[in-house]
Amino acid sequence: MVEKIYVTYNDVHKLCQKSAVRLLADFKPQLMIAIGGGGYVPARILRSFLKQPQSPNIPIQAIGLSLYESLGGTEVEAIGTKVTRTQWLDLTALGEMENLVGKRVLIVDEVDDTRTTLEYAVKELEKDVEAARQRMGGDQPKTQFCIFVLHNKDKPKKGTLPDDMVATRYEAAETVQDVWINYPWEAIDIDEHDKLADLGTVQRSAYIPKRGAMGHGGDSCSSRVRVYPDLYHEASLERRGEEAQ
Repeated sequence: MVEKIYVTYNDVHKLCQKSAVRLLADFKPQLMIAIGGGGYVPARILRSFLKQPQSPNIPIQAIGLSLYESLGGTEVEAIGTKVTRTQWLDLTALGEMENLVGKRVLIVDEVDDTRTTLEYAVKELEKDVEAARQRMGGDQPKTQFCIFVLHNKDKPKKGTLPDDMVATRYEAAETVQDVWINYPWEAIDIDEHDKLADLGTVQRSAYIPKRGAMGHGGDSCSSRVRVYPDLYHEASLERRGEEAQ
Protein backbone atom coordinates (compact mmCIF):
# COMPACT_ATOMS: atom_id res chain seq x y z
CA MET A 1 0.00 0.00 0.00
CA VAL A 2 1.34 3.41 -0.97
CA GLU A 3 2.44 5.64 1.88
CA LYS A 4 1.27 9.22 1.72
CA ILE A 5 2.30 12.51 3.25
CA TYR A 6 -0.38 15.13 3.88
CA VAL A 7 1.14 18.60 3.99
CA THR A 8 -0.84 21.56 5.35
CA TYR A 9 -0.64 25.22 4.35
CA ASN A 10 0.94 25.87 7.73
CA ASP A 11 3.64 23.32 6.94
CA VAL A 12 4.36 25.00 3.60
CA HIS A 13 4.58 28.41 5.25
CA LYS A 14 7.12 27.20 7.81
CA LEU A 15 9.20 25.30 5.26
CA CYS A 16 9.47 28.44 3.13
CA GLN A 17 10.36 30.51 6.17
CA LYS A 18 13.14 28.11 7.14
CA SER A 19 14.68 27.95 3.68
CA ALA A 20 14.45 31.70 3.05
CA VAL A 21 17.18 32.29 5.62
CA ARG A 22 19.60 30.08 3.72
CA LEU A 23 18.58 31.42 0.31
CA LEU A 24 19.18 34.99 1.42
CA ALA A 25 22.56 34.10 2.89
CA ASP A 26 23.79 31.93 0.01
CA PHE A 27 22.10 33.17 -3.16
CA LYS A 28 20.09 36.43 -2.83
CA PRO A 29 17.68 35.84 -5.74
CA GLN A 30 16.65 38.75 -7.96
CA LEU A 31 13.86 36.91 -9.78
CA MET A 32 11.78 33.81 -9.09
CA ILE A 33 10.44 31.46 -11.75
CA ALA A 34 7.65 29.25 -10.41
CA ILE A 35 6.95 25.96 -12.16
CA GLY A 36 3.19 25.52 -12.42
CA GLY A 37 1.14 24.52 -10.84
CA GLY A 38 2.93 23.24 -7.72
CA GLY A 39 5.48 26.05 -7.53
CA TYR A 40 3.01 28.94 -7.47
CA VAL A 41 2.02 28.92 -3.79
CA PRO A 42 5.53 28.26 -2.41
CA ALA A 43 6.95 31.05 -4.59
CA ARG A 44 4.41 33.58 -3.31
CA ILE A 45 4.99 32.62 0.32
CA LEU A 46 8.74 32.57 -0.15
CA ARG A 47 8.69 36.08 -1.61
CA SER A 48 7.39 37.48 1.67
CA PHE A 49 10.35 36.02 3.55
CA LEU A 50 12.90 37.06 0.91
CA LYS A 51 11.82 40.72 0.84
CA GLN A 52 14.39 43.05 2.32
CA PRO A 53 13.68 46.44 3.95
CA GLN A 54 13.63 49.37 1.50
CA SER A 55 13.80 46.90 -1.40
CA PRO A 56 11.02 46.03 -3.86
CA ASN A 57 9.36 42.62 -3.94
CA ILE A 58 11.18 40.01 -5.98
CA PRO A 59 9.31 39.55 -9.29
CA ILE A 60 7.73 36.15 -9.93
CA GLN A 61 7.49 34.67 -13.41
CA ALA A 62 5.64 31.44 -14.19
CA ILE A 63 6.34 28.56 -16.53
CA GLY A 64 4.07 25.58 -17.06
CA LEU A 65 5.54 22.10 -17.36
CA SER A 66 3.66 18.83 -17.13
CA LEU A 67 5.15 15.41 -16.53
CA TYR A 68 2.19 13.72 -14.85
CA GLU A 69 -0.43 11.98 -16.95
CA SER A 70 -4.02 11.33 -15.90
CA LEU A 71 -5.06 7.70 -15.86
CA GLY A 72 -8.37 7.83 -17.72
CA GLY A 73 -11.52 7.52 -15.64
CA THR A 74 -9.74 7.81 -12.29
CA GLU A 75 -8.40 10.52 -10.02
CA VAL A 76 -4.96 8.90 -10.12
CA GLU A 77 -2.04 10.44 -11.98
CA ALA A 78 1.08 8.61 -13.10
CA ILE A 79 4.50 10.03 -13.87
CA GLY A 80 4.85 10.38 -17.62
CA THR A 81 7.95 9.98 -19.74
CA LYS A 82 7.96 13.33 -21.55
CA VAL A 83 7.87 16.90 -20.26
CA THR A 84 5.19 19.01 -21.90
CA ARG A 85 5.70 22.77 -22.01
CA THR A 86 2.33 24.46 -21.41
CA GLN A 87 3.53 28.00 -20.60
CA TRP A 88 6.79 29.91 -20.82
CA LEU A 89 8.21 33.22 -19.67
CA ASP A 90 6.08 36.34 -20.13
CA LEU A 91 8.29 38.60 -22.20
CA THR A 92 5.70 41.40 -22.08
CA ALA A 93 6.59 41.71 -18.38
CA LEU A 94 10.29 40.89 -18.65
CA GLY A 95 10.79 43.13 -21.66
CA GLU A 96 13.34 40.90 -23.36
CA MET A 97 15.19 37.71 -22.49
CA GLU A 98 18.28 39.90 -22.32
CA ASN A 99 16.93 41.32 -19.05
CA LEU A 100 17.71 37.97 -17.38
CA VAL A 101 21.36 38.00 -18.38
CA GLY A 102 23.65 38.23 -15.36
CA LYS A 103 20.81 37.87 -12.86
CA ARG A 104 20.36 35.45 -9.94
CA VAL A 105 17.22 33.47 -10.72
CA LEU A 106 15.49 31.09 -8.30
CA ILE A 107 13.46 28.25 -9.84
CA VAL A 108 10.68 27.13 -7.49
CA ASP A 109 8.74 23.86 -7.50
CA GLU A 110 6.98 21.87 -4.83
CA VAL A 111 8.82 18.54 -5.12
CA ASP A 112 11.94 17.02 -6.65
CA ASP A 113 10.63 13.58 -7.55
CA THR A 114 12.29 12.05 -10.61
CA ARG A 115 14.10 15.35 -11.32
CA THR A 116 12.96 15.16 -14.96
CA THR A 117 10.93 18.38 -14.81
CA LEU A 118 13.68 20.31 -13.04
CA GLU A 119 16.26 19.10 -15.54
CA TYR A 120 14.08 20.31 -18.41
CA ALA A 121 13.44 23.69 -16.79
CA VAL A 122 17.10 24.35 -16.05
CA LYS A 123 18.33 23.28 -19.50
CA GLU A 124 15.71 25.28 -21.39
CA LEU A 125 16.10 28.41 -19.30
CA GLU A 126 19.90 28.26 -19.49
CA LYS A 127 19.69 27.76 -23.26
CA ASP A 128 17.36 30.73 -23.79
CA VAL A 129 19.33 33.08 -21.54
CA GLU A 130 22.68 32.04 -23.00
CA ALA A 131 21.36 32.74 -26.50
CA ALA A 132 20.38 36.22 -25.31
CA ARG A 133 23.84 36.71 -23.76
CA GLN A 134 25.49 35.80 -27.04
CA ARG A 135 23.29 38.28 -28.88
CA MET A 136 24.63 40.92 -26.51
CA GLY A 137 28.21 40.04 -27.43
CA GLY A 138 28.90 37.23 -24.95
CA ASP A 139 30.92 39.39 -22.56
CA GLN A 140 28.24 39.77 -19.89
CA PRO A 141 28.27 37.67 -16.70
CA LYS A 142 26.31 34.44 -16.96
CA THR A 143 22.93 34.09 -15.30
CA GLN A 144 23.02 32.01 -12.12
CA PHE A 145 20.11 29.64 -11.56
CA CYS A 146 19.24 28.13 -8.18
CA ILE A 147 16.54 25.60 -7.30
CA PHE A 148 14.17 25.60 -4.34
CA VAL A 149 11.75 22.77 -3.60
CA LEU A 150 9.65 22.08 -0.54
CA HIS A 151 10.46 18.37 -0.65
CA ASN A 152 13.19 16.26 -2.17
CA LYS A 153 12.46 12.55 -2.47
CA ASP A 154 15.48 10.49 -1.49
CA LYS A 155 15.45 8.14 -4.49
CA PRO A 156 17.37 7.48 -7.70
CA LYS A 157 16.70 10.31 -10.14
CA LYS A 158 15.98 9.99 -13.85
CA GLY A 159 16.88 13.61 -14.53
CA THR A 160 20.22 15.25 -13.85
CA LEU A 161 21.32 18.72 -12.78
CA PRO A 162 24.74 20.35 -13.14
CA ASP A 163 27.13 19.20 -10.43
CA ASP A 164 27.89 22.74 -9.31
CA MET A 165 24.17 23.46 -8.98
CA VAL A 166 23.58 20.40 -6.83
CA ALA A 167 26.58 21.33 -4.70
CA THR A 168 25.87 25.02 -4.13
CA ARG A 169 22.60 26.16 -5.73
CA TYR A 170 19.98 23.65 -4.66
CA GLU A 171 17.78 24.07 -1.59
CA ALA A 172 15.28 21.45 -0.45
CA ALA A 173 13.40 22.48 2.68
CA GLU A 174 12.82 18.86 3.62
CA THR A 175 14.00 15.45 2.42
CA VAL A 176 11.50 12.60 2.55
CA GLN A 177 11.34 8.99 1.54
CA ASP A 178 9.79 7.97 -1.77
CA VAL A 179 6.18 8.52 -0.70
CA TRP A 180 3.16 10.16 -2.32
CA ILE A 181 2.89 13.78 -1.18
CA ASN A 182 -0.53 15.42 -0.96
CA TYR A 183 -0.31 19.21 -0.98
CA PRO A 184 -3.16 21.37 0.35
CA TRP A 185 -3.79 23.15 -2.96
CA GLU A 186 -4.65 19.76 -4.48
CA ALA A 187 -7.35 19.05 -1.89
CA ILE A 188 -11.04 19.20 -2.76
CA ASP A 189 -12.03 19.05 0.92
CA ILE A 190 -9.43 21.02 2.86
CA ASP A 191 -10.96 20.11 6.22
CA GLU A 192 -10.59 16.40 5.45
CA HIS A 193 -7.07 17.02 4.17
CA ASP A 194 -6.09 18.69 7.45
CA LYS A 195 -7.77 15.92 9.41
CA LEU A 196 -5.74 13.31 7.56
CA ALA A 197 -2.62 15.39 8.26
CA ASP A 198 -3.28 14.95 11.98
CA LEU A 199 -3.81 11.18 11.98
CA GLY A 200 -0.21 9.98 12.08
CA THR A 201 3.32 11.11 12.85
CA VAL A 202 6.76 10.12 11.67
CA GLN A 203 9.52 10.65 14.20
CA ARG A 204 12.68 12.44 13.05
CA SER A 205 14.78 9.49 14.10
CA ALA A 206 12.87 7.14 11.80
CA TYR A 207 14.59 8.44 8.68
CA ILE A 208 17.99 10.02 8.09
CA PRO A 209 18.21 11.63 4.63
CA LYS A 210 21.24 12.33 2.53
CA ARG A 211 22.53 15.86 2.84
CA GLY A 212 21.96 18.00 -0.19
CA ALA A 213 23.01 21.17 -1.88
CA MET A 214 23.89 24.55 -0.45
CA GLY A 215 25.08 22.38 2.42
CA HIS A 216 21.40 21.78 3.16
CA GLY A 217 19.44 18.90 1.64
CA GLY A 218 16.60 19.57 4.01
CA ASP A 219 15.80 18.05 7.35
CA SER A 220 14.17 14.67 7.74
CA CYS A 221 10.41 14.50 8.09
CA SER A 222 9.45 16.88 10.87
CA SER A 223 6.97 16.03 13.59
CA ARG A 224 4.36 18.08 11.73
CA VAL A 225 4.55 15.99 8.54
CA ARG A 226 2.37 12.91 8.53
CA VAL A 227 3.16 9.67 6.72
CA TYR A 228 0.96 6.58 6.67
CA PRO A 229 -0.95 4.25 4.33
CA ASP A 230 -3.95 5.57 2.40
CA LEU A 231 -6.55 6.50 5.02
CA TYR A 232 -9.25 8.07 2.87
CA HIS A 233 -11.44 4.97 3.05
CA GLU A 234 -10.89 4.52 6.78
CA ALA A 235 -11.59 8.18 7.50
CA SER A 236 -14.81 8.14 5.51
CA LEU A 237 -15.98 5.02 7.37
CA GLU A 238 -15.18 6.77 10.64
CA ARG A 239 -17.22 9.81 9.63
CA ARG A 240 -20.19 7.68 8.63
CA GLY A 241 -20.00 5.92 11.98
CA GLU A 242 -20.00 9.24 13.80
CA GLU A 243 -22.98 10.46 11.80
CA ALA A 244 -24.93 7.29 12.61
CA GLN A 245 -24.51 7.79 16.36
